[in-house]
Amino acid sequence: MPPSSLRRLALAGLALVALAARAAGPDDAKGLWMTAEKDAVLEFRPCPDKASALCGRIVWDKDAGTPADTCGVQIAQLERYENEAWRDGWVYDPRDHKKYKGALRVKSGVLHIRAFIGTEILGQTEELQRVAALPASPACRS
Repeated sequence: MPPSSLRRLALAGLALVALAARAAGPDDAKGLWMTAEKDAVLEFRPCPDKASALCGRIVWDKDAGTPADTCGVQIAQLERYENEAWRDGWVYDPRDHKKYKGALRVKSGVLHIRAFIGTEILGQTEELQRVAALPASPACRS
């Protein structure tokens, strides 16, 4: 094979790798995400009162219908997308009933929610997996 053909083949291969490793965009976070503990599903979509912001809400909870039910709780509101992350807003942890500053990003198909006080480096990250549909039961009431 001539050197110019090898070069073209190598460039084509690099282009495919670049497409496969594309940077996440603002819409990648939208949809349904299961917590690592598999005890809740969160849905991220544009906020009802501000379409340019991203809001997250619990849409399925393993404790639905019990006193520990968190169905419908809003857990995030992030105002802008910048540098491959949603930021400038808050995340709410229903376990400790506190709001924190927050950042949200998708890396390799995994959603990373970071809650922090002060600076992002002083925080904790939760990782969620995308799901196509909600588990059948128990169901949150609409």
